Amino acid sequence: MKKALLLFFTLILSIIAKAQIKLPEIVSNGMVLQREEPINIWGWAAPNEKVIVRFNNKKYKTITTKNGVWKVILSPIKAGGPYSMEIEGSNKIILNDILVGDVWLCSGQSNMVHQMRLHNVLYADEIANASYNEIRQFFVPNTVNLSGPQTKLPESLWKKAINPDINEFSAVAYFFAKELYQKYKVPIGIINSSWGGTPIEAWVSEKGFKEFPNVLKTINRNKDTLYINSQNTLSQTAPPLPKDKGLEEKWFDTIYKPKGWRNIAIPGYWEDQGIKDLDGTVWYRREIDIPKAMTNKEAMVFLGRIVDADVLYINGKRIGNTTYMYPQRRYPVADDVLKPGKNLFVVQVTNNFGKGGFVPDKPYYIVAGKDTIDLTGYWQYKVGRVNMPFNKNYTKIALHYQPTALYNAMISPLINYNIKGFVWYQGESNTGNASEYSKLQAALIDDWRNKWNKQLPFLYVQLPGFMDYNYLPSESQWALFREEQAKSLSIPKTAMAVAIDLGEWNDIHPDRKKEVGERLALAAEKTAYNEPIISSGPSYKSSEIKGNKIIVSFNNTGNGLSTTDGEAPSEFAIAGADKNFVWAKTKIEGNTVILWNESIEKPLYIRYAWADNPVNPNLINKENLPAVPFRTDE
Repeated sequence: MKKALLLFFTLILSIIAKAQIKLPEIVSNGMVLQREEPINIWGWAAPNEKVIVRFNNKKYKTITTKNGVWKVILSPIKAGGPYSMEIEGSNKIILNDILVGDVWLCSGQSNMVHQMRLHNVLYADEIANASYNEIRQFFVPNTVNLSGPQTKLPESLWKKAINPDINEFSAVAYFFAKELYQKYKVPIGIINSSWGGTPIEAWVSEKGFKEFPNVLKTINRNKDTLYINSQNTLSQTAPPLPKDKGLEEKWFDTIYKPKGWRNIAIPGYWEDQGIKDLDGTVWYRREIDIPKAMTNKEAMVFLGRIVDADVLYINGKRIGNTTYMYPQRRYPVADDVLKPGKNLFVVQVTNNFGKGGFVPDKPYYIVAGKDTIDLTGYWQYKVGRVNMPFNKNYTKIALHYQPTALYNAMISPLINYNIKGFVWYQGESNTGNASEYSKLQAALIDDWRNKWNKQLPFLYVQLPGFMDYNYLPSESQWALFREEQAKSLSIPKTAMAVAIDLGEWNDIHPDRKKEVGERLALAAEKTAYNEPIISSGPSYKSSEIKGNKIIVSFNNTGNGLSTTDGEAPSEFAIAGADKNFVWAKTKIEGNTVILWNESIEKPLYIRYAWADNPVNPNLINKENLPAVPFRTDE
């Protein structure tokens, strides 16, 4: 009898628990709601359950559908807060610290992901002084769905732009939000839904691909879980990795006696220094003289960037490690590690394919207090492990690269949430197929606007300079890609932040995120807030040929044309009918740039900043905004 009663009450409690009101993760404490428009609040409960929402001294009633879904629409409200919200059905939920302001969905790949902590040297003061309770970020955890749109997100929280939480904010999104907050004095909410290394196709819904029949075939194929599971079996299993002699023999230990080590330079790749096509591990060691003034205090080791992974040891102690190539290495050293005199520094570097080693033109030093010691120069090296080659023709499908995968899982659950607009920083993963990108970006813009049922502003970043400098006019895949990005400016209520001057030749994740965020904020002021401002740099308008010269006119000249360095405009190339481009001589006259080269009698075509990574794209307007790269020979 007791067992039967226990089972009965357990069943009743289970039914009650299932019937209780549940909210989407984003509708939670500390959220920012969109001001001055009807606000959606929704969730789940038992079928046909009565739900009451109380907010700002008003009461809203509804009844759940047969599927247990409910939704109310709150009256528009001006910016302000904090407010509380009470949601009542069979249970009661009280949400606190709610603000009302402007909410922006910030999405894309790694340059949108990149957190403030990854740029904590350049922005040390920004992080230390962050105290913005009314700037908040909701981070959408990375998750995938190939079957179809989902309604729920993994667990997450709204966080404030204060230390230490500021470290986890998207750097671009934070500087964008900060600029808007300081100008308009209203709370700013960031929904950060982004994933490094992902293509644009992953962020578009199935309906968004109506003009892409081949993509639709892929989407339908991927809905078959048996197919996905079968394809995610490797065509060949990698051979087991040999043991690392450096770990077996403890090459990092201070008592180890080195034998057979050779010289190698840091920075640099080992394939460029006499080690041919090695995938595996290479150990680096060097004794560094540390003065007494640098001991008994915390230190920081800067090891630039390393391809692919690394572990740092000092005096036999493991100091830190990084498992992939992109983050800059900045390792804190406890105050009891360094000693006066010689200190043993050992770095185990693992590389899986391509060139391995230390990326040039990055910081390599140790700092403690006011003292700094350079770590570049010759070290000693020894190979710890050599990976055996094998057939790498996998059939494995990377789920987060697939069309709709991230829309279904990371955008669809947000659609009910009211927002001010979109901020998009993506493209690096699509540069290999530049010709398709303008169509894909237009499809994404149209798709997202349809989902929110509103012509929301769409702001995006044109990719910065990257890879080797080329000192001759040349063809460029990245320049082609930037051209495709710029085509979206023909779509109403879009704006592009030009970042051609903010790149780093050796880093696809350049440090200077603040300028990107500020340029996006200018774009928002013009596009979303209707400010009568110049929000972008000079863009090509027209050209006129006079003799052996071309006179180029620009839009968005603002208070006039100028250059960043006070010199004549550079990175202009011209060509005649043969399209053999040469560098042009240049001068600014009013709002035009005059181009010529004595070797070309009849110039026809122009290119500006047409390179993967132009050396000195110095043309700006006097509002200090860079000119948009362009060509006329398409």
